[in-house]
Amino acid sequence: MPENKQHELSVNADISVKTKATLLLVDDDPLIIEGLGFMLRKHFNLITADSRHQAVQKINEEQGLPSLALIDLGLPPYPHKPDEGFTLIRELLSLQPNMKVLVLSGQDNDVNIQHALTIGAVDFIAKPAEPDLLLARLQHHQRLHEIDQQRDAQKTVSIIGDSVVMQMVNNQIAQFADSPFPVLIEGASGTGKELVARSLHENSVRSSEPFLAINCAAIAPDLLEAQLFGHAKGAFTGAMQEHKGFFMEVGKGTLLLDEIGELPMSLQSKLLRVIESGEFYRVGETRELRSQARILTATNRNLADEVKKGDFRNDLYHRLSILNIKLPALSLRGSDVFLLLNSFIEAYAGTVSPFVLDEGARELWQQYDYPGNVRELRNIVIRLGTKYPGQSVDREQLSAELETELSATELAENETSVSDEMIMQKMRADEFDLDELIDEIESRSIRIALEMNENNVSKAAKALKINRTTLYSRVQKLGTN
Repeated sequence: MPENKQHELSVNADISVKTKATLLLVDDDPLIIEGLGFMLRKHFNLITADSRHQAVQKINEEQGLPSLALIDLGLPPYPHKPDEGFTLIRELLSLQPNMKVLVLSGQDNDVNIQHALTIGAVDFIAKPAEPDLLLARLQHHQRLHEIDQQRDAQKTVSIIGDSVVMQMVNNQIAQFADSPFPVLIEGASGTGKELVARSLHENSVRSSEPFLAINCAAIAPDLLEAQLFGHAKGAFTGAMQEHKGFFMEVGKGTLLLDEIGELPMSLQSKLLRVIESGEFYRVGETRELRSQARILTATNRNLADEVKKGDFRNDLYHRLSILNIKLPALSLRGSDVFLLLNSFIEAYAGTVSPFVLDEGARELWQQYDYPGNVRELRNIVIRLGTKYPGQSVDREQLSAELETELSATELAENETSVSDEMIMQKMRADEFDLDELIDEIESRSIRIALEMNENNVSKAAKALKINRTTLYSRVQKLGTN
């Protein structure tokens, strides 16, 4: 053979080796490892393991994570049960959310197949399997993995911010977008939790499917179950027709459960069941339904503290927080306040005239703490554009606008202050009425809470540390407008 031909073959051989995908094969049967291994090594860089622990150890030792995994469910120390295999699926996907995990197992009853697919496996192949069929399935999923990688390279994250903390958030969005696991989004009110959830959806393989955002605090507790899971016709008074429910409406899309900390304890166990198995029942029906939705949750509460207080299930908290994104307060985002300023001016240009901040106003713009975070900044931009269309806003004008944001809080402090002297004077004059004083303070507190939260009853109730039902009843009792 001519020398140049030998060199060409050598180069091509090197290229084919380098471009082989890496496959993890996990089975406790040495004959399967040996037999399948002989065939699969021709097409993949093969890593083999005979247990869950050995599999995790080996891939941690590798420089790059495998793109494919073919695993048995029955692994030591419990080879006759599927538990080790299920645990391995979760561990592999937590290490590499884009990994394609296929199951090759003799434990192929419907329950095991459904559970494996629910927790993230992409295929289930029953033993014994035809080698050619098995190879075709592996190569098919490898092509899908390559398509995913190409799409990942084209992803754009829509969260505005150049600060270090927001770069971390954007990186997490890119990492978590295609994971099958729930994501818990934490942050104070106004930090942009729903925007992060939408970005996770838009950058995922589910982007062409529906996105639904449900505020758990905005729906009366006795109606929330029917809204989430649906109900049959006549299931309860007023159920004149059947309702599909949000889990069915969203299909294979993404469902955001906002204010998840408000979810009643009675529904927390039902949500846990959906997350673990995909199973749920409509109100008034005994027919089991299955959800294919990706679940995201958001809260401005510290759920870990809620667990300690007994107000939130520990097992549900740990399932929801496998992946976690914590949004920083706007006061921690530095010069992002100017990026957001320009973004909102542009976004509202059709309805509000643009304005500019002079040097003094820009200095104050960066110094202000924005206790209401991004939502407060947006509201200030809208008001400035309305009051000073096409003008330059100076420090004094901006300062007056920022003081408006804090006036409701100051008013609450002034109006509800009751001195000892005032109480004694009323008692001496026989004019003191404790119930009347309590009603007055309660009425003012409710009014201020509603004003501060733009008449959002759920948020006002949270500010008052009462539930929505209690707030409604007290408003009716006091006649608060």
